[in-house]
Amino acid sequence: MRIGLSFDLKPDKAPVNDKIDDSMEEYDSMETVELIKSSIEANGHSVTLLGGGSAFLDKIRREKVDFVFNIAEGQGNYRSRESQVPAVLEMLDIPYSGSDPLCLGICLDKELTKKMVAMEGVITPGWQLVANFEELKSTDWNEFMFPLMVKPAHEGSSKGIRLSSVVMNMKELESEAKRQFDGYSQSLMVEEFIGGDEVTVGIIGNEPPQVLAMMRILPRKKTEHFVYSIEVKRDYMELVDYECPPKLDKQVIKKLENAGLKIFKILGCRDFARIDFRLDKDGNPYFLEINPLPGLGSHSDLVIMAAMLGIPHKELINSILTAAVKRYSPCLFL
Repeated sequence: MRIGLSFDLKPDKAPVNDKIDDSMEEYDSMETVELIKSSIEANGHSVTLLGGGSAFLDKIRREKVDFVFNIAEGQGNYRSRESQVPAVLEMLDIPYSGSDPLCLGICLDKELTKKMVAMEGVITPGWQLVANFEELKSTDWNEFMFPLMVKPAHEGSSKGIRLSSVVMNMKELESEAKRQFDGYSQSLMVEEFIGGDEVTVGIIGNEPPQVLAMMRILPRKKTEHFVYSIEVKRDYMELVDYECPPKLDKQVIKKLENAGLKIFKILGCRDFARIDFRLDKDGNPYFLEINPLPGLGSHSDLVIMAAMLGIPHKELINSILTAAVKRYSPCLFL
């Protein structure tokens, strides 16, 4: 097949913003694009680079591709930005990999996602959405116990999540909220902090979806309130150890598998996703958030998990592509 690859690149020079340094964090590098391209080609396809934004709009009408492998994160600061490329592809009736616009839009809205899964019985930390600093100040926090977690309500790739995002009292809550309101110009989620292990679950396929792998993130420096923050992810080789498969009780593993697959189906995900949990002291998984468009570069969690299980990058990409193509042509095997 002739496959188009849609993506958004980190700019050569990030936009100047004195308040934050992660505004382009979710975008990919050319190294990642070339890696995915080579993995698709290794499975016998030709690849046309489509890019993202206005360049994508120009090329998708000009280039005659059979299918689009989509990793584009979308343009702007809109909570629906990940839906942009899939929506265009649906309008043009071009098949593509990954979740549809509705799913992508829902999953980037952290509160809406939590409401949907909670209604179906999935355990998630208690939370409060605050739209601005005045609303935060006027909220009665007596129902919450510190520590609390503060994060932007409509971001991915750990944008906004720093070591300072776990707050121990009202003074720290106000200080961290002010930093995030000023930097990200959106509502914030203030969430109960679950102090146990962090585990991420990778899911592949559709009918039925299956857990590809799960991985426990273990800080090398023991701390009472570990956060898998952007600082940690940028220096993960020095700061954490990855355990895949995780050395957890079989019952805990089963709970994680069941919760991950249930969330995948509730939210209408397709082809692949990665879901983050924290475990409480009894081994119960608390859903944190989902990435229905997880990174596929060499330093991304899903790729790291696959590699630790001996799954080459080209095999991982082919599994995603095969699942996607079968949705459109059930009898077609790649």
